Amino acid sequence: MHLLFESRSVQLPFLLPIISPPLPIFAASKDVTQPMEILIQQAVKTACINLFQVDIDQVDVQPTKSDFEGDLTVILFPLLKYVKKNPPQLGEEIGAFLVKEIEAVEGFNVIKGFLNLTISDTYFFNFFKSIQGDKHIGIAPIDENAPAVMVEYSSPNTNKPLHLGHIRNNLLGYSVAEILKASGKKVYKTQIINDRGIHICKSMLAWQKFGKGETPESSGLKGDKLVGKYYVLFDTTYKSQIAELMKNGLTDEQAKKQAPILLEAQKMLQLWEGGDPETVSLWKMMNGWVYKGFEETYKNLGVDFDTYYYESDTYLLGKDVVQIGLDKGVFEKDPDGSVWIDLTGEGLDRKIVLRSDGTAVYMTQDIGTAIQRVKDYPDVKGMVYTVGNEQDYHFKVLFLILKKLGFDWAENLFHLSYGMVDLPSGKMKSREGTVVDADDLMDEMTQSAAAITEELGKLDDFDEEQKQVLFKLIGLAALKYFILKVDPKKRILFNPKESIDFQGNTGPFIQYTYARIRSILRKSGKTIEATFPNELHPREKEILKTLRYFPRTVQEAAEQFNPALVANYVYELVKLYNSYYQAVPILSVEDTAVRNFRVQLSETVGLTIKNAFALLGITVPDRM
Repeated sequence: MHLLFESRSVQLPFLLPIISPPLPIFAASKDVTQPMEILIQQAVKTACINLFQVDIDQVDVQPTKSDFEGDLTVILFPLLKYVKKNPPQLGEEIGAFLVKEIEAVEGFNVIKGFLNLTISDTYFFNFFKSIQGDKHIGIAPIDENAPAVMVEYSSPNTNKPLHLGHIRNNLLGYSVAEILKASGKKVYKTQIINDRGIHICKSMLAWQKFGKGETPESSGLKGDKLVGKYYVLFDTTYKSQIAELMKNGLTDEQAKKQAPILLEAQKMLQLWEGGDPETVSLWKMMNGWVYKGFEETYKNLGVDFDTYYYESDTYLLGKDVVQIGLDKGVFEKDPDGSVWIDLTGEGLDRKIVLRSDGTAVYMTQDIGTAIQRVKDYPDVKGMVYTVGNEQDYHFKVLFLILKKLGFDWAENLFHLSYGMVDLPSGKMKSREGTVVDADDLMDEMTQSAAAITEELGKLDDFDEEQKQVLFKLIGLAALKYFILKVDPKKRILFNPKESIDFQGNTGPFIQYTYARIRSILRKSGKTIEATFPNELHPREKEILKTLRYFPRTVQEAAEQFNPALVANYVYELVKLYNSYYQAVPILSVEDTAVRNFRVQLSETVGLTIKNAFALLGITVPDRM
């Protein structure tokens, strides 16, 4: 199932077939809780039974393309295998039946194999009444009794600050969690922090050797940046030592293994794993700096978590499960004592789950962590792992192992695989200090928003504090929307300048439309009673048709774990509204009923924009 947007029309996802005995005639259609598409599906089946004595399994109904007259289209071609008529004749007979039997269908036309139906203004007025003033448009109530979902994202290493790649990860995970909640599911947001291992010891050792007691307070650096500085310094020293060893006759491979600073880091890791008090104390101090820095970044980015897991607590998890797997015949032990799983029958390979010395590998840890999470949160029956696509194979193996171990919830595991983020300047490398720091990028986006907004010159009534808040909202919207509007599976070339444009498919453009609507509402004065004109303007009908699809878009985005569906939906809605705003008078129209309706319609569009952007983690300002 998918959403496809074409020009001013929205492609409705094909609806599931409705299989039932002969159906009653549909004489009315004021119940807008029953989608018109389903009423039409049912009525077409009834028409086929009554007119042609055939029972149809499925009827495809979708929005009419903007090139043709009509609102909803019945695809006739699939019916031809049941009814031996040419498409125009079949369309004429079914169309006449629908006009007669469904009150809201007031006309039709047939173009080749497409029956285009015109839906009455009354139906859309009734729909509008059902959502008018609803601040929770598109947001389903959470079913507290239903199984919960755990969404993992961020999961950084504590040897460096968050960077642009982490930003995509965090934005995707947070947005998917919010969309799942909006679809009615209970959600836990979590991360596992990679706080142990040789890479952490590299930063620790470099600080110990070269830091001279430097702290975040004494240096003025955020804790994660300070630790990241020493990670880069370790790598610089390591490369220098390798070069020196190679001058003395060692090969590149030998030099990499024998560099003194690497041997010291390996020794430090052994001390940590042995519980050496001094090493553990240093580890706790430096990780504490990093955690504080991460929290500041998360707050600025606007993401949060319900629970945290730490690799230092979980790296031994799963070892007990290996024995269970051996007993069940899921795993097999090699002569050297290592334990493996043979997945060649599933088109994969053999995967180690325990080394010959009895130590765990990452796969062992991930098995144990998944099981532990379900123990900690028994209502969790599904998990979403937000991890880059370089780990696709890992998660295929992980999910398959958990299924083979007999965990029923393993059927509901999903790897939210996403492409990398590139910059015009090329790939990022943490060890070399060439990454785009997340904090720096957010600051740069805020500064760019300030420059562009000041240039537009519409902030005369803003004080300095209000300006700074607005600049940050615009900068973050530009960043978040640019990333989230792209299908997660696709690689992104992030262009900051393009993202902050106030025209086109950008966050600031959509924010500006919302601010425009809020201005209309302020100028309209007190709350206006709901009144309706005699008929809809064609552009109003297009907006109402699009508003109908928002709840379904949210459900589709939840099913596919894809925020891009919401992002592109809201852009299409905003394009329609701006076209409407330019072509149709709102506050200046003399007819009170028409004016009131147009203000109310504008308010509803604004609420939909606000809710859609909230699902993307984006705030909309009342003024711009």
